[in-house]
Parts: sequence; C-alpha cells; structure tokens
Amino acid sequence: SLLLYDGFRFSRPVLPSACPCISAISSVLTAVRRACCHMPQVTMLAFVATPTVAFSMGASRPVSARQMQVQMMADYRIAPSILSANFAKLGEEVENVLAAGADVVHFDVMDNHYVPNLTIGPMVCKALKDYGIKAPIDVHLMVSPVDDIIDSFADAGADYITFHPEATGHIDRSLQLVRSRGCKSGLVFNPSTSLDILKYVMDKVDIVLLMSVNPGFGGQAFIPGTLDKLKEARKMIDESGFDITLEIDGGVTTKNIKEIAEAGADMFVAGSAIFNSPDYKETIDEMRTELAAASR
Repeated sequence: SLLLYDGFRFSRPVLPSACPCISAISSVLTAVRRACCHMPQVTMLAFVATPTVAFSMGASRPVSARQMQVQMMADYRIAPSILSANFAKLGEEVENVLAAGADVVHFDVMDNHYVPNLTIGPMVCKALKDYGIKAPIDVHLMVSPVDDIIDSFADAGADYITFHPEATGHIDRSLQLVRSRGCKSGLVFNPSTSLDILKYVMDKVDIVLLMSVNPGFGGQAFIPGTLDKLKEARKMIDESGFDITLEIDGGVTTKNIKEIAEAGADMFVAGSAIFNSPDYKETIDEMRTELAAASR
C-alpha cells in the first residue's frame, strides 16, 4: 500500500491502532489513481501528528507538488506514428524522433481490406529491431482477420499489439493470444464504436486505444466528440482497478494535446504533427510543456 498524507509518503499501511495521533480514516477513494503515483487505489489518512511522529511511523521525506507533477508527467507517453516518417531513411527517422524525446514507436498496420489503405508489415518491425531500436514498438492492427498477423508481429519483436473488436470473431481469444506471446494486449475503438464490450474483457486488456479520426489515413483532424468518449473510458478504467493505458490516435497536435490529456489520455499517437515539423525536439518539447499544464 502507498499512503499519502500532507505530502508524506508511507511505505507501509498505518492502522488506527498503530498510533493515538490518527483522528480518522476516510473511505477508499477511487478515480485518483492517475493523480497519486499511478496506483490503483490510495487510502487517505487524516492525522494530527507532528512531522517527527510521522517520520517515526515510516514516512519518507515530504513529497512536493513539483515532485508529484514530475511523477504524473512521467506517466504521459508520446508515440510518433511512423506512417508519416520518411521511409527512405526509416531507421534514422526513428532514431531521431526517439532522441528528440519520444517514448514509443507507433505502427499503423493496414491491409486495404479492413481499412482503405495498405501500409507496413512485420518485416518493418523486425528491421527496426535489427537496426537497434530499443524503444517499445506499439503495433496497431487495422487488419482482418487478426490472429495470424498477431503471431507474425510477436515474432518480429512487437511490444504492444492492439486490434479492433470488429476484426476478430473471438475478442477474448485474440486478446489471450497477444498476451501468450509476451506482448501487451489492447483493443481499438473507432469513433462510432461503443465501449460497452470493454467491460467484459478488462482483465485481459493492457491498452485501450481510441481513434479520434476514422482509420485509414494520416493527417486528419481530431474529432471533438472523442473527448467525451475519453472521459467515459477513463472512468471505466479507473473504476475497474486494472492498470490500463488509455491511448489516443488521430489529429493530436501541440494545440489540443493538453485538452486531450485532461479528458483522460495517457499515451498520445502523433504522426504528421511530429514528422512534418522542421524540428522534432521542439515539437515534442512543446507537447511536454502542454502536458505539464494539464489538470486532471
């Protein structure tokens, strides 16, 4: 358990009987996981103890507001989509964008069947791994059916694999397949796809990816209604108690990333906003600045 009170961080639970200084214990609070060190639940204790007593009960040094902000910032991840990169020098492009501060490499895999475009396959994933890319590779499958290609990308070195529920006849089985291959599993929801099915597979999902554009092509504008859907997904995730990343893909820019974060997103896929900019680092730094100003 991680217990916080008045800036003090406790490494073990403190029960009412442990100290006469404790005046009350509030009920377990949900929906504060993101605000409190990314923990599923935090129990808040009301103390009348002095700092000396608090330290004697196992508290570490006070946690400042700045430290908490840094911790929250560390939970935000930026994932440039290589769909917008220069494929003539893809290895160099990925190296450069990671050096500029990106956290994850995002793959948009399209089959010209599930979506009206044809992009990249497992060979590109393996090539980047062989090139020496160490950052996690986040594979978003816009293909149907998905099971065979899941195996292929797992073999190629993918770290995260997400797919659309409409693209498989057996969602539960496909999610289990992803995890059985040692990858993080996730579901992708199109702008008009309901989140209802999510509640039945929360225990098998590591990532929920919301599309904020209609899938198929990069460079599209963010669909504003996605903000409400993000809030709905954030609430479902927080209430579930599971450690699930909420990812957004489509139309993310320096102008709207703060608002998107405030709606609940953890990971931000940005393609043209980064790769079409003259300075990757400047763009990613500006995104970080906006994220630092976001409030939950």
